[in-house]
Amino acid sequence: MIIPALNEVRSIGHVIADLPTSLVSEIIVVDGGSTDGTAELARQLGAHVIVELRRGYGRACLAGLRHAAAADIVAFLDADYSDRPRELQQLIDPIIAGRADLVIGSRLAGRLHPDALPWHSRFGNRLAASLMRALYQVSLTDLGPFRAARADVLRAMPLREQTYGWPVEMIARAARSGHRVVEVPVSYYPRIGQSKITGTVRGSVGAAWHIITRIFLYRFSRCA
Repeated sequence: MIIPALNEVRSIGHVIADLPTSLVSEIIVVDGGSTDGTAELARQLGAHVIVELRRGYGRACLAGLRHAAAADIVAFLDADYSDRPRELQQLIDPIIAGRADLVIGSRLAGRLHPDALPWHSRFGNRLAASLMRALYQVSLTDLGPFRAARADVLRAMPLREQTYGWPVEMIARAARSGHRVVEVPVSYYPRIGQSKITGTVRGSVGAAWHIITRIFLYRFSRCA
């Protein structure tokens, strides 16, 4: 389990405590230089903490992936406790059953708390998912952060997005390589603390720009 985190001391304990111990062999928390004790608490709770001071969501996920050398299935989860870690079984079941190589947890198809996502995030995710369906022929309603994949599939793909384009790149490269991308509904609740993305205008615009441009880039560029 790979968990990018930055100043999430109020939520990281809930996230780690809710992870099903029967399914998770290693918890990797990639800390972006937290100043509130996030890294220290994660270590106390048994997580392997990697410090990645260079900012970027994709960079943090890639750093965690490099350290997940022994895993057969790799899952990604945000540290804000908006997704429910105990629902991990729902994401890995299609992989174990041989029906999927990459599984995306859809907040919009699952139990979405009315205050969990602002309207612009819902609209943006629906738009991005519509573009992915049209351009990549993958059946998605959301580009949620709670996801799981076969480790060998992830390692075989030249993943290199450093920021908000990371969720798109993973799906786009998997689809273009003929891997099976499946969606399952997940619950989604208001996060603990303020979002670094949807909580600011700059973060929202930046994320939207990276996501939309990368959807087209990975579909039409031969060298992407």
